[in-house]
Amino acid sequence: MGKDEPPQNQETPAPAANQDVVFIHSPVEQGEGFRVIRSREDRLEIGELRPTEHGRPLNGELVKLTQRSEHARLFDVEVLLPAARESARSGPAQVATDAYRSNWEAIFGPREANKLAN
Repeated sequence: MGKDEPPQNQETPAPAANQDVVFIHSPVEQGEGFRVIRSREDRLEIGELRPTEHGRPLNGELVKLTQRSEHARLFDVEVLLPAARESARSGPAQVATDAYRSNWEAIFGPREANKLAN
């Protein structure tokens, strides 16, 4: 650096646009978990962070958090399992369990075998 050059700015660089970061805001009112603010892909999102439970379906993504040095509530996010995509089908879910079938037969009677000759 010469005598006539201005000093270079020593500020820390801005986070990259593709960085995925979450800020833990406050606890949720019911159950375990926290409200969060998440920054990813040039947008801010609000949501909840909840512990996983064996045998329970996931609602959203499964993530791993790594604490950042800037703040105790700021974490880098690594997505371990993306959110399940919505089905391309329209209409209600198709449910055909054994209990559903037995209740159908209790109301409408058993199905008759096809009596047409081959």
